[in-house]
Amino acid sequence: MDTWFGPRSDYPFELFSVSHLAVLGIAFLGFLCLVLLKDNLSTKDALFQQLRWLLFAALLISEVSYQYWAISHDYWSFNRYMPLHLCGVASITAMLGLVTLHPFWIRVSFFIGIVPAALALVTPDMPYDYQHYRFWKFFVHHTAIAWACLFLALAKPSALTWRSVFSVYGLLLLYAACIGFGVNPQMGSNYLYLSQRPSTVSSLDFFGEGIWYYVNLCLAALALFAVQYGIFRALFKKVPNEKS
Repeated sequence: MDTWFGPRSDYPFELFSVSHLAVLGIAFLGFLCLVLLKDNLSTKDALFQQLRWLLFAALLISEVSYQYWAISHDYWSFNRYMPLHLCGVASITAMLGLVTLHPFWIRVSFFIGIVPAALALVTPDMPYDYQHYRFWKFFVHHTAIAWACLFLALAKPSALTWRSVFSVYGLLLLYAACIGFGVNPQMGSNYLYLSQRPSTVSSLDFFGEGIWYYVNLCLAALALFAVQYGIFRALFKKVPNEKS
């Protein structure tokens, strides 16, 4: 147990190893199950309530245990362990969405949570393999983020409109400006990877250098939001809308 929850591990993470492919397979199966169960995700059904609180518990336990791990090993610092990356923010908005079922939290979670969490699962910034707590925290947390955001969208599809594409995008730009011009320079952090790209292989490697890195990030985010909404409406256009 001390080794599993300890500060370090002798088993480094390997991209697309058996353990990595296994958790990716589980994440994909979860997505598939949510899609197949979409007609049973009425807020009045027992299945909805069970999944709702199970996902909430997974998100909350993942975040709280991670903070405890960092504090217990004297690793915690503001510039590394605050949940200010996009997936951390999506985890919080998804929890708020699961508790309140408010359309605002559902639409924010949908746009900022599914794709970033899925990309993080494919190219994780992860030091250790499955023999360590960090491996399980990362994959359970990011899988739960992606599942919860899709779950909320399928449960209340009326929360998502073309207008929400641009409203959430505007909020994201405002948040990125606060992080990029305020938090990161003041705290020496790299939240949203606005100070530099991740040290590991990631999709951000294709976004160029200098000013073009930020321009491409902004353009890609808008295009992604629009495509994501279009795909959702095309695939789930028969999902009955609810009054929000």
